[in-house]
Amino acid sequence: MGVGTERDTAILFPGQGVGDESCRDLVSAVRPDLLDLAEELLGADPFARISESTRFAQPAVYCAAIASFERLGRPLPASFAGHSLGELTALAAAGAIDDRDGLRMVAARGEAMEAAARAQPPGAMLAVRADAQQAKQLALSQGLVLANENARAQFVLSGPLPAIEAAERVASTAGLRAKRLPVAGAFHTPAMAPAVPVFRRALESVEIREPATPVISCSTAEPFGGEIRSALAAALTLPVRWTQTVALLQELGVRRYLDVGPGRVLAGLVRRTVEDAEVEATWEAAVHA
Repeated sequence: MGVGTERDTAILFPGQGVGDESCRDLVSAVRPDLLDLAEELLGADPFARISESTRFAQPAVYCAAIASFERLGRPLPASFAGHSLGELTALAAAGAIDDRDGLRMVAARGEAMEAAARAQPPGAMLAVRADAQQAKQLALSQGLVLANENARAQFVLSGPLPAIEAAERVASTAGLRAKRLPVAGAFHTPAMAPAVPVFRRALESVEIREPATPVISCSTAEPFGGEIRSALAAALTLPVRWTQTVALLQELGVRRYLDVGPGRVLAGLVRRTVEDAEVEATWEAAVHA
């Protein structure tokens, strides 16, 4: 697919909310060991239950993304980056975490987040097409957190379900496009605080090395370095700064962006953020290779 050790290329890994049961075929063909481990960790096939909960969705997306990267030949780009959950995938791709340990950590992450969500009143997330000022005002008016800055005109609000429902009504009245995300909690807000120490303890059980290739954290929009475990755990409560992450990749000289999937969500976000960017979504090619 024309991917090599190119200085101007970044490889991107998506977060929860992409993929479906059909992704299982690629994982079964390319990384059956990950599928077996996922079933062992979860007590079920995550792809068969991907739409049920975060606990199954996150391991399924991780397995599919690693399998897609494997099908590409595990190329070495200038930089890696991941959106939310995709940070762990990016660190595994960069060799900072063993692939199987990465899956163990993704399973622990999904379980901790789901438990935190269940332990409090229902929460939700709402994607809004709006400019930055409109999104900030909408969040402030309903007491919500601006949880994702995904592109120039795409933001995600997160918080208690009644406030999300109210924001959805206000957005509709204002003529703004708004869509509820298929997640079970107020992710990337302080509501996830109970999950942080649980996930941090799980991270202590695996070896994490400093990546030789830069991996950009979407929480800080800076390369991971130093205390990676603390950064990954803290990210559960912090907003996703994807627009700033892509801006840093530009500053580092990246001109070509490869979204390995599942799907092509990140490819779309980059196109709406970077003018004249060379963007490729490789998922379909990986599936049919």
